[in-house]
Amino acid sequence: MSKLAQLLRQYVDGEVLTDDETLNYFSTDGSVFEVMPKLAVYPLNTTDVRKAVRFAWQLAEKGKVLPITARGSGTDQAGGALGEGMVLVFPAHMNKLLEINKDNVTVQPGENYAALQKVLKTHGRFLPPYPSSIDYSTIGGAVANNAAGELTLKYGATRDFVESLQVVLANGELITTRRLSKRELNKKMGETSFEAEIYRQVDALISENQELLASSNPDVSKNSAGYALSQVKDSKGSFDLTPLIVGSQGTLGLVTEVTLRTEEYTPQNSLIAAYFDSVETANQAVEELNQLGPAALEFVDKHLLDMVQDSQPNQLKGLIEEPFPQFVLLAEFDEASSSKRKRLVKKAKKILNDKATEYQVTDDEHEQELLWKLRRSAAAVVSRSKGKAKALPIVEDGIVPKEHFVEFIHEVYKIYDKYGLEVALWGHAGDGNIHMQPFLDLGNTGDRQQVFRIMDEYYGLVMKLGGSTSGEHNDGRLRAPYLEQLFGDDVYRLFVKTKEIFDPFNMLNPGVKIGVSKRDLTPILRKSYSMAHLSDKLPRSHR
Repeated sequence: MSKLAQLLRQYVDGEVLTDDETLNYFSTDGSVFEVMPKLAVYPLNTTDVRKAVRFAWQLAEKGKVLPITARGSGTDQAGGALGEGMVLVFPAHMNKLLEINKDNVTVQPGENYAALQKVLKTHGRFLPPYPSSIDYSTIGGAVANNAAGELTLKYGATRDFVESLQVVLANGELITTRRLSKRELNKKMGETSFEAEIYRQVDALISENQELLASSNPDVSKNSAGYALSQVKDSKGSFDLTPLIVGSQGTLGLVTEVTLRTEEYTPQNSLIAAYFDSVETANQAVEELNQLGPAALEFVDKHLLDMVQDSQPNQLKGLIEEPFPQFVLLAEFDEASSSKRKRLVKKAKKILNDKATEYQVTDDEHEQELLWKLRRSAAAVVSRSKGKAKALPIVEDGIVPKEHFVEFIHEVYKIYDKYGLEVALWGHAGDGNIHMQPFLDLGNTGDRQQVFRIMDEYYGLVMKLGGSTSGEHNDGRLRAPYLEQLFGDDVYRLFVKTKEIFDPFNMLNPGVKIGVSKRDLTPILRKSYSMAHLSDKLPRSHR
């Protein structure tokens, strides 16, 4: 037990762990990186979080910075849940549903997303922006990343659902974020706390750079890159730090409670699976189907189906026959009114009659589950191995303006062909958001070098097409080096200033989002890749 851990144990009631098993467990997440922490803390409650953060702040005041990283279940694919100092692990104890009302719910950050969704549905409600990792991921992780998913096309991303947050600031102060009127803001800025200083400085930063911020966001339907400064202050002068904290990945403060707006859950819906002989024809259908307001408009390409057929043929048995189509679209309509749904499906069928080679329509829940396997078969690809090569999440979240969707796909195919890689694409056609994971062996020197060359070409392509490097998985360590190029020098300087305002000692998740270069990534690249930690329970308490 280190002296640091012994000191911290005097402050917090939760477990403080420093054994090798625990530290090794928390040295990886869903990303290709490995960063060894000094200690892990399982906070019992918000008071524990405040004490742990205050402990680190006092060390920082003496010139000894102990980085703090918030951790959910470690599904983050960009390295945002890794840190070389203290890892605060929320699912251990802070995993409770605190309050559920007619149209909102309050939870602790370690609450499992799937468990919460199950409870909400018993109340006739649900959270639409759930990520594909819903079974494993936590609400805190979803808030940290501004997570999104298949229903974001209609309902929006996590940021659109967060009403307020309880946040521990870098000095241990506890604040609650919500939208303040201009009068309330002025009153808040007149106080003497660290919170008040943050309000004063952020307000000045936004007021002095309104035009720049207004034009700063990529022209895409969803974006999780950077800091959402442009959404803090509205035209009437009201002010809310909530959208800024959402998507900040623990670099501005530590979230200890989340209040989210929920939507009415209507289990009845209609699903269409449509097959196309070209990407171009599929995209024409996407453009017209989008006008109907589908809840989801997802896709997989032929390469993914071929790959699944090769590795797990039973996955597609009875669903689709070889030779596979070039492109498969899944369009879902979830209107509560069955008559409205029928009208939308009728219009969709008219579109598909002209463009699809074939399509299926079903309102049956069991049949829908089977058809969704076409889209969710991507999980089979991600979990597959080719010798020592594994599917790596290094170029998997680019999003472009919808008019560039076809070009995006063809240019991605060219990149894969250039490097002799087996390609498979899936994702959110309605948003122009593509996922992919190239097979590479991190134990091979040549493949390790290719990782960074592929990243440069891919993210360069995304930015050339006017897109964002992250539609829903955030920057983390992986995409942080591209932020300045994505937003430009002037906006990036505002991001740096924002980080300094909230975190003057750079102790909140340093190495994530801000101040990261590609040189920083080379030494932390893993020698081999797995997601084994998701199947394990948290390391036992050694207290």
